[in-house]
Amino acid sequence: MAAHPAFANTEEQTAALNPLRIASFPSLRALAWRADVLYASRAYTVLAARTQAATTIKWERVGEYRPAVWRTITASSRLASRLFRDGFHALATLSSGHLVGAVPGSIVTLAPGETEFHVSHKIFRGTRSLHLAVTPSDHIFWGEYFDNPARDEVHIYASTDRGSNWEVAHTFPKGAVRHVHNIVYDEWESCFWVLTGDSGPECRILRASCDFKTVDVILAGNQQARVAALVPTRDALYFSSDTPLETNHVYRLDRGGNLASMAELSGSSIYGCRVGNAVFFSTMVEPSAINFDRNVSLYGSPDGVQWRRFLSYEKDRWPMGLFQYGNAFLPDGKNTTNLLAVTTIAVERCDLETSLWRI
Repeated sequence: MAAHPAFANTEEQTAALNPLRIASFPSLRALAWRADVLYASRAYTVLAARTQAATTIKWERVGEYRPAVWRTITASSRLASRLFRDGFHALATLSSGHLVGAVPGSIVTLAPGETEFHVSHKIFRGTRSLHLAVTPSDHIFWGEYFDNPARDEVHIYASTDRGSNWEVAHTFPKGAVRHVHNIVYDEWESCFWVLTGDSGPECRILRASCDFKTVDVILAGNQQARVAALVPTRDALYFSSDTPLETNHVYRLDRGGNLASMAELSGSSIYGCRVGNAVFFSTMVEPSAINFDRNVSLYGSPDGVQWRRFLSYEKDRWPMGLFQYGNAFLPDGKNTTNLLAVTTIAVERCDLETSLWRI
């Protein structure tokens, strides 16, 4: 296996998406798109770059969060930062210019004109939210993600004042779900798709109104409904399963409610994104009796029908339980460019590196 990512070796696969690597940035994690601006973090500093002139990308400092002193120290080391899950884990960009981020133990907010994120909500169950979802009116939502062995109630929080204050928007009762994997805004139906896990009926794909007064179960009850990545398009929803117990797949759920399996994946998948009409999902390397592949992979489709694995990265030697699973993060937000941003972690020679690919 090549140490750096390589194209799959068929002409059909290369021609279908024609990906071209144009840049790479070490020690940088891509977080979110806003049109042609890509936001990323280096430890606890958020940077942004306008990507129209992709050959001359210049990163500019946007703001920083000041964590506890010990996290400042661990964040300065690549392996220590992996061990302690340092840095920004999610970012939402608002039309007002505010930024709202998820860091270990807190939701943090940056107002226009400011340079330092401040804590707007302390997280006491678990360490972080995995994603933040935003409506066109700048209402922000995130779901609790914590181990939850007792299956206590699980909350979805909302802010209607650009991240300054938070209230519970919806509560899953005790025993209903383990935690929330993701909340995804759908611009075509003006709704949210809520993804929960992890066992039996806890695995759900739900459709929620933007005020969360209506929450309906669309799919539930098995490991293929255990989902963390969902990508809406005009005609359909595409989602990937995230289970170590079965072979994983990419699915298409059209707007009429028809479900189809589109592709088999080599591992669990928790990140997806869209670039133009193309849809992408990444896989991770985790301990599993079913998924044996030791490579992080990128799967893509130019039309939602033909799916190919076109990038592959070898897992590094460090133990997964401590130093994270091999993975490829794909940023949230609306991307108006023809660029795919990929951040790899726990892989050989590309650990914590962001690469840009022209599609």
